[in-house]
Amino acid sequence: MRGDLGILAAAPTAFDQAGGEPASGGEYARNDAAHTVAVRRLTLTDFRGYGAARLATTAASVVLTGPNGAGKTNLLEAISFLAPGRGLRRARLSEVDRRLRDETGALGVPAAGPWAVHARLATTAGEVEIGTGRESLEGSERRHLRIDGMPARSQGALSDHLAVVWLTPSMDRLFVEGSSGRRRFLDRLVHGFDGEHASRLTAYEQAMRERARLLRDGPMDPSWLAALEETMATTGVALAAARREVVARLDQACAEAVGPFPAARLALAGEVETSLESLPALAAEDRFRARLAELRGLDRESGMTQLGPHRSDLRVRHAATGMPAAEGSTGEQKALLIAIVLAHARLQLDLRGRTPLMLLDEVVAHLDPQRRHALYGELRRLRAQAWLTGTDAELFEGLRGAAQFFAVADASLAPA
Repeated sequence: MRGDLGILAAAPTAFDQAGGEPASGGEYARNDAAHTVAVRRLTLTDFRGYGAARLATTAASVVLTGPNGAGKTNLLEAISFLAPGRGLRRARLSEVDRRLRDETGALGVPAAGPWAVHARLATTAGEVEIGTGRESLEGSERRHLRIDGMPARSQGALSDHLAVVWLTPSMDRLFVEGSSGRRRFLDRLVHGFDGEHASRLTAYEQAMRERARLLRDGPMDPSWLAALEETMATTGVALAAARREVVARLDQACAEAVGPFPAARLALAGEVETSLESLPALAAEDRFRARLAELRGLDRESGMTQLGPHRSDLRVRHAATGMPAAEGSTGEQKALLIAIVLAHARLQLDLRGRTPLMLLDEVVAHLDPQRRHALYGELRRLRAQAWLTGTDAELFEGLRGAAQFFAVADASLAPA
């Protein structure tokens, strides 16, 4: 990977040419607060449609407006890589590399090198420099990460400095589609409270894949399988326990509706989670380990691991009616999602003394004026840095004086 991810060269944008650093005055400067975690400078290199770009901001929220396909979501995706995982699109790392257009205008030819993102953050402990990107080896799907110029021990180290949550149009069907999307959503919320959650999740999934391979292809070494099942038991119960604690706290926080957003009730369903209701963690590990051994034959025949936190589900209901979220209208489902994200931000502030970065992609376009006003009011009250995108700048008038506005066109940025 080019450079050390601590200093990345970038061509100046129109915003840099207009003044370099954001102005310190203005009404939105009041958003600089001791509990605000904010991106103060974002630098992209060969990321999606951006060859080289740099954006400097204050701690206030950021509004990105422009036509579809201009590059707004790409900026949010870059910020999402400041959290553990594969970003808000869950793309393969090589798919994020900038590609050039051929003579027909189609994207296809890779640019000079792998993508990289660098961010200077204002955090509760002071400024932090984070650099990440795809390893430079051709075809590699490994992600490098440096924090203050030093290699990070794991992606979980990001949780020591910030939490990032997001809502995207693809999540509009979160409550009606399969449980995997809801688990990923929940795990992002858990990352903000448990810095080791991402590492445990990786270890669990690796052990589960290796166990499935052994069951399918052999050799059927009982001691090898037992070692993998031991890893699955210890990390799996820890995952379930962390999820249960966050869901319990979020359930209490979500019971308090914010203005016109509905109150939500949350619960976690799963066999491992259920065992933790009546057993201490060590006993739950013993039960999980024994069940995995019992299910080897069935797992081999089905090609699936039947039991574990990878099959858990987040259940959400409308508190006032008791109706499952999946049975509500599209508008009510989106309102419930926003309510959960806002409750998570309040909980982060109460328990960790900081607010998360919130990436809200095309969220306000389908909110009625009352809910838009309530969302903007809560963002101002929390003093959280939210990054919002949309095609219609008029929809964000409620944030004038409390946010920074940028126009995005053809992967270029300018103050609006």
